[in-house]
Amino acid sequence: MIEVRFNAVKPNGQSITGNLSEPTFKEAKQKINKLAERHQLKISSIEKKGSFIYKIKRGKEKPIIGEQRAFSKDEVANALRKLGYEVVSVNRKLLDFNFKPPQQDIVSFVKISAELLDQKLPFSEILTLLINDIENKTLKETLKQINNELKKGADSEAAFLRYQSIFGKFTAYMLGLASKSGNMAEIYKATAKFLERQQEFRKNLRSALITPLVTLFVLFLAVIFYVGYIFPETAKLFVKFDIDLPPLTASTLAISDFLIGNTLLVAAVCIIPPIVFWQFSKTKKGKYFVDRYMLKIPIMGSLIHKTLIEVFSRVFYTLYSGSAESIEPIRIAAEATGNTYFEQQIKTIAIPLMIKKGAGVTEAFEASGVFTETALSRFHSGEETGTIKNTALQLANYYESETVFRLKNVIELIQVMIAMVIMIVMIGLTLVSAETATISPKSPVM
Repeated sequence: MIEVRFNAVKPNGQSITGNLSEPTFKEAKQKINKLAERHQLKISSIEKKGSFIYKIKRGKEKPIIGEQRAFSKDEVANALRKLGYEVVSVNRKLLDFNFKPPQQDIVSFVKISAELLDQKLPFSEILTLLINDIENKTLKETLKQINNELKKGADSEAAFLRYQSIFGKFTAYMLGLASKSGNMAEIYKATAKFLERQQEFRKNLRSALITPLVTLFVLFLAVIFYVGYIFPETAKLFVKFDIDLPPLTASTLAISDFLIGNTLLVAAVCIIPPIVFWQFSKTKKGKYFVDRYMLKIPIMGSLIHKTLIEVFSRVFYTLYSGSAESIEPIRIAAEATGNTYFEQQIKTIAIPLMIKKGAGVTEAFEASGVFTETALSRFHSGEETGTIKNTALQLANYYESETVFRLKNVIELIQVMIAMVIMIVMIGLTLVSAETATISPKSPVM
């Protein structure tokens, strides 16, 4: 999040100052301009909070060099002078990039916080301890800001949600909610478990789908390079001397001629579709399309589907407190899955059914079309016996065990298949090379 401060003048001549946080400076400016238009304000300046490198000293002591975030050089200099320092220099940091911290750092923060909360340590002390130990600058600065806001009495949920670009929407919501609940340690534990499972699932998905696809794509490019550039250098020598080519060599040479004659077309076919698909998948409609049909991928689709239900059930268990307050936990649990299609079906079908028609949880989930028969059966049983909260946890644990075991087998199977494809391609190239080596020139005719 980017912090911005603006100075404006009211129609009556009164000066006002305001602060706000937005994901980008452009969005912040747009929001300020809309605010100015609504209240008839004249904007005099907009300042973006940045990092400043300062050099200070006190008396004859050795100069100290440090870094501080502020809106202007004067703000840093005045604050240091109030502390009794002589300011030598203050300069804006040239390369002031704040990259999102690694997921592992966020998982560690949540997990350690959960353990310390279990030991009844005050949350303010936990934040102070972790701020001193965390190495990632972005996460450290974020926690400093949150700690300062909480000390000033800010709403914890609003404080964490302000930095959802750092933590992620679901994590920020859960951490903010935990501070307001009476079960802070439990919510932190559940959030840590969710983040660990999410990280593990992404790693396994990368091993099962992305890595094999990249391997095959690189192999495809290597074969095209061999057939289109290396092979013709040898084969065309035989053509030059009017030597008859064996069938395999002749076919490969024909393919090579096509690749060389249509280089731009081949390059476009290899490069443009992946780029177009990648850009399309980043749009709202494209993400919905990808998320929907990802669940229909043979073998992997079923595992992804069950993992989404596991995540939904685990979050639902953490937030659910009774049938009268089931809508908000269902909505948050749907968002936590990270699948646009799953989330949309819950929000546009299941929740409206429960609100407008008074449908039960099982009936609404069945109408959404995103739950398996096993999940619906378990929710139905839990709804009838009044144990739907515990049923959600049992379902999450069951699907976790099943998907972890099956995913390992799938990854091993895919690795074997990739190895077989590579072997077949190498055999094909070896046969072409071997056949070329058997070609001999015609005997001279006397």
